[in-house]
Amino acid sequence: LASPVAFDILPLKLHALSQSTPTGLDCVGWKRRISTPVIADGALDKTALTDDVGSEEDLYEDFRSSNHRYGHPGGGGEQLAINELISDGSVVYAEALWDHVTMDDQELGFKAGDVIEVMDATNKEWWWGRILDSEGWFPASFVRLRVNQDEPMEDYPLKVEGGKEDESRRFGMGQTTKDQMRTNVINEIISTERDYIKHLKDICEGYIKQCRKRADMFTEEQLKTIFGNIEDIYRCQKKFVKALEKKFNKDHPHLSEVGSCFLEYQTEFQIYSEYCNNHPNACMELSRLTKVNKYVYFFEACRLLQKMIDISLDGFLLTPVQKICKYPLQLAELLKYTNPQHRDFKDVEAALNAMKNVARLINERKRRLENIDKIAQWQSSIEDWEGEDVLVRSSELIYSGELAKISHPQAKSQQRMFFLFDHQLVCCKKDLLRRDILYYKSRINMDDMEILDVEDGKDKDFNISVKNAFKLHCRDTEEVHLFCAKKPEQKQRWLKAFENERRQVQLDQETGFSITEVQKKQAMLNASKQHHAGKPKAVTRPYYDFLMRQKHPTLPTTLPQQQVFMLAEPKRKPSNFWQNISRLTPFRK
Repeated sequence: LASPVAFDILPLKLHALSQSTPTGLDCVGWKRRISTPVIADGALDKTALTDDVGSEEDLYEDFRSSNHRYGHPGGGGEQLAINELISDGSVVYAEALWDHVTMDDQELGFKAGDVIEVMDATNKEWWWGRILDSEGWFPASFVRLRVNQDEPMEDYPLKVEGGKEDESRRFGMGQTTKDQMRTNVINEIISTERDYIKHLKDICEGYIKQCRKRADMFTEEQLKTIFGNIEDIYRCQKKFVKALEKKFNKDHPHLSEVGSCFLEYQTEFQIYSEYCNNHPNACMELSRLTKVNKYVYFFEACRLLQKMIDISLDGFLLTPVQKICKYPLQLAELLKYTNPQHRDFKDVEAALNAMKNVARLINERKRRLENIDKIAQWQSSIEDWEGEDVLVRSSELIYSGELAKISHPQAKSQQRMFFLFDHQLVCCKKDLLRRDILYYKSRINMDDMEILDVEDGKDKDFNISVKNAFKLHCRDTEEVHLFCAKKPEQKQRWLKAFENERRQVQLDQETGFSITEVQKKQAMLNASKQHHAGKPKAVTRPYYDFLMRQKHPTLPTTLPQQQVFMLAEPKRKPSNFWQNISRLTPFRK
């Protein structure tokens, strides 16, 4: 889910307030424009900058000293609109995305799915709300505003005993009302998609093209690190929004059939995986560059020339991460207001599952890429390593443990440590004195092997009695490897692990998962440096754990955190990754 998710899907009342703005992202602060020449091909004309508005530094300082802002003061036009509605006596509802468990009597606890009346949204991160007779502070990032603020509470899905939803109440609303609800969601999807395209265009034309004109400041490698494959995403999204608009029924939006569009593009959306995986590197590179003033001034000049809102570049680059995670939320909302008899129902239902799978795939690829550093570190700790690196063919440790290996021709038994990766099984020997030290001995190519379960008793091939045994048989060379576990349950775990290894290889082939040569080399280089340094690398928290903090006399001092992706429960471990996440959320509807 996008973060903070409180602004991801807004009711039409709030949405209407931002229609007159250039991007729909804010509703104040656009009265004054700085008149600057825009170069047709996207080049940053230094002469024009100097002559018309001064140097990049002057432009930046002029912007900072100006009383007018391109941003959304007070947390954004949406937040201002929420408070205006509340002050006018309107009731604003939000829906809980996750459980908020608290022991603080000043905080409002709730469960996922609960509907909360928002009574005060003055603070960006902590809102005051009410559920029945209970009131208190709650984290804004744990809720989202309901698309249909006019939907009566009695028509909202109710929880009955057993935790199941009362379907008779859910579908009890009149058809006209439900059609209007679906219209609201369809309009929201189309509108946010158009705004997102504008946003991507601004990044590609406002930043990337300008940066490429400054070879004295940026190398191609740096630009690839900072912007990743966002240009590929832009091209993909342009095609996607055209497909959506073809399915959009302008006269009767509730009849629009958009589910098929998501199904058609589910494979192409996997390009977000590369972007999400690269995003931490982009943040680190930007952090390094912005320690130098000329880069700060240059990025700010690019933003002003493109007439983009007052958000730093790292904030703009966060939005694709948020966007791909927003689709399951939008589709779930659309499915809720789509009758089973609607022609779009089955496609929307399938699209929701498809987009959840895309998010799962992105999470899985992120985990796999984090694993390659661990694998490289493991290999660097093995003594007497021979042959190619593990990462040349593998990226996942499936299972490991101790087995007795029986070798021809004397049927000699040797105790060895085995590490099963995708595509290969690595054999190591423990040091006789220091059992924590491993020596490389051999490896087996699993792509050529079939696994044979061996019954307890005398084995004909090796002419010995075995127990808890299995074999690896090479189809090409007829070579046979015999292994024995100490216990029957250990043998079963190994047999299951071999099944998982083949399943993982097949899945990688189907999804096209691979690790680039650059990533492999970098992982091995990092492991080598760490190994020579003689000290372990600090363990970092998962990148996608976001935390917001706000110190206020009457507000909680720490905020529980959520995962970006909706598929995992939020953790509550504090982190200083973003000091102010609301600053890094330019794409809000």
